[in-house]
Amino acid sequence: MTDYSDAFLKQILQRTKVVAVVGVSMNPVRPSYYVARYLSLKGYSVIPVNPGHAGAKLFGQTVRASLSDISEPVEMVDIFRRSEAVPPIVDEALAAFPNLRTIWMQIGVEHVEAAAKAQARGVDVVMNRCPKIEYQRLFGELRMGGFATGVISSKL
Repeated sequence: MTDYSDAFLKQILQRTKVVAVVGVSMNPVRPSYYVARYLSLKGYSVIPVNPGHAGAKLFGQTVRASLSDISEPVEMVDIFRRSEAVPPIVDEALAAFPNLRTIWMQIGVEHVEAAAKAQARGVDVVMNRCPKIEYQRLFGELRMGGFATGVISSKL
């Protein structure tokens, strides 16, 4: 299922404080980078996860090699990986975070079996959606035909 009510998505975005972003890139033009950056600018604590960049700093946080390397509680895991890579990520998230509340799979990422496993443990699942886009849409930040400008105009 990828048809979620606005109330469901808004509830997730409002209750979440700590997000582990799996597959984050250090490249600022990559979606995983700018989505993670956006979330951090909106007040979320974003923990970047990418084994290729472990130990580097991103958004004031140390990049972790895996979810198991995170010692603090995580409420949401945002997955920027191909759909076939999702099951072990979900398994690791469920094992590492007893209070995990949400598995979020990015646009183009879906895995019904992994979603069912998480849901059976009481974890909410969102597939084929982007938390940045949903945040902008649900909290009134989309303007100019769907583009978030983020630009403050001033008179010259």
